[in-house]
Amino acid sequence: MNTVVHLSAPQRRGPDLKELLAQVAFGDQTAFGQLYDAVAGPVFGLVRRVLRDPAQSEEVTQEVMLEVWRSAARYQPERGEVMSWVLTIAHRRAVDRVRSAQAATEREQRAAARSHVPAFDEVAEQVEGRLEREQVRRCLRSLTDLQRESVSMAYYRGFSYREVADMLGVPLGTIKTRMRDGLIRLRDCLGVAS
Repeated sequence: MNTVVHLSAPQRRGPDLKELLAQVAFGDQTAFGQLYDAVAGPVFGLVRRVLRDPAQSEEVTQEVMLEVWRSAARYQPERGEVMSWVLTIAHRRAVDRVRSAQAATEREQRAAARSHVPAFDEVAEQVEGRLEREQVRRCLRSLTDLQRESVSMAYYRGFSYREVADMLGVPLGTIKTRMRDGLIRLRDCLGVAS
């Protein structure tokens, strides 16, 4: 009877991250390479979930790994596992990148809003026009009847001085004088510089 013995494959254990990080703290580049290989994938995955942009995720992953290299001596084993420590650094970096991007966008929007020249405001134009017309009407009411009628016929209806004189039955010289006096009074009333 042949007995088949099943040998289970030896379980592959990952590298001892605490030992690698301790060696990295002393500047061991080979240990850093091994640590990098062990944690860069999970770091990239976490950063990618936060940022969603592959290029930025790669950049932030490199920043995280550089920070791990520089701050390996500050790792405190009693406070948690190496992978948790590295992923905490990664999460903070990714969130900082998101906040930085949001702040930059908000700054650009505020700058654009400050430099934005408002488009033609039709309502403001209408109100201004109405106010100007009301001021002209008020000033016209301050003229004598002959001045008001002469100015209205010449400027609002487009008649010549001669036509105004004929329609009103007044000599042309009188119309010219009344219109000149009326226009001077209008100018003064409207505050227009001569």
